Amino acid sequence: MDLLNEYLGFIEWQLIAKTCFRIVFILVIAWFSRSILDKLLSSLKSRLYERGSAANEPRLESSKRVETLIMLVRQGAMFVLWLIVGLVLLKEIGVEIGPFLASAGIVGLAVGFGGQNLVRDVISGFFIILENQIRVGDVAIINGTGGLVEEINFRTIILRDVGGVVHIFPNGAVNTLSNLTKEWSAYVFDIGVAYKENTDEVVTILQEVGRELKGDALLGPMILEEPEIFGVDKLDNSAVIIKGRIKTVPIQQWAVGREFLRRVKLAFDARGIEIPFPHQTLYFGEASKPMAVQLLERRQRQENTKKIS
Repeated sequence: MDLLNEYLGFIEWQLIAKTCFRIVFILVIAWFSRSILDKLLSSLKSRLYERGSAANEPRLESSKRVETLIMLVRQGAMFVLWLIVGLVLLKEIGVEIGPFLASAGIVGLAVGFGGQNLVRDVISGFFIILENQIRVGDVAIINGTGGLVEEINFRTIILRDVGGVVHIFPNGAVNTLSNLTKEWSAYVFDIGVAYKENTDEVVTILQEVGRELKGDALLGPMILEEPEIFGVDKLDNSAVIIKGRIKTVPIQQWAVGREFLRRVKLAFDARGIEIPFPHQTLYFGEASKPMAVQLLERRQRQENTKKIS
């Protein structure tokens, strides 16, 4: 017991108490700084929404852009905040941070040479966000792969395709980027009809179906303009191709397009408009005549046999 009391007597309890108090004070300041940061970001978000409304930007588009920007700013600010807090706490517990800072300078120099791809990814990601190329929630095609943009980070873009597969692209490796849902989308259709059909009548039917769809209570609000029927686009091998387009709100082009094709099929069936399909007839010369000719010759032979009988 005397040894324990002697050992405890060497401990500077006053210094420990002051150190603990300073650590708690630093953590409180960090928490307070985080609260202020959240309020500033919330205010910035409101201002960005107001600016988007003043510019007549669609609410969905404005929301995706603002959420992406706020997320990236929060990530960067929180990284800097906790880095500073960590260094200050290390100094308070007696760890000399000078060597850490010097090492950080050396590491930074090494990263400058060995981490060129990382730097390239970060810079490319910054310009992708700054130029508003894509946002979280967009449907995009990146390097030939299409899907829904789930995350945009400083280094990577995360894309999920229709099969649920997640694709991760480093920002610096993005060579081609196509945004299918920026501001508005479109469903482009190519409908083939038989050569015997009157194409003017077919165009009229398509326009009627488009107007009915525009007036639909559920899908009508998704359609921005009257469907455009461009007319005859191609004389294909077995069909006359008529092309058109329906402009919709972002991401809704496929839902509108599926319903449009369903109604077109019903309208064509009701008016007897033929939608042809590719078919082939195989002919192997006189040794193997077409089936219809064989049946006709067999029938004639049977009739001749009856006459002789």
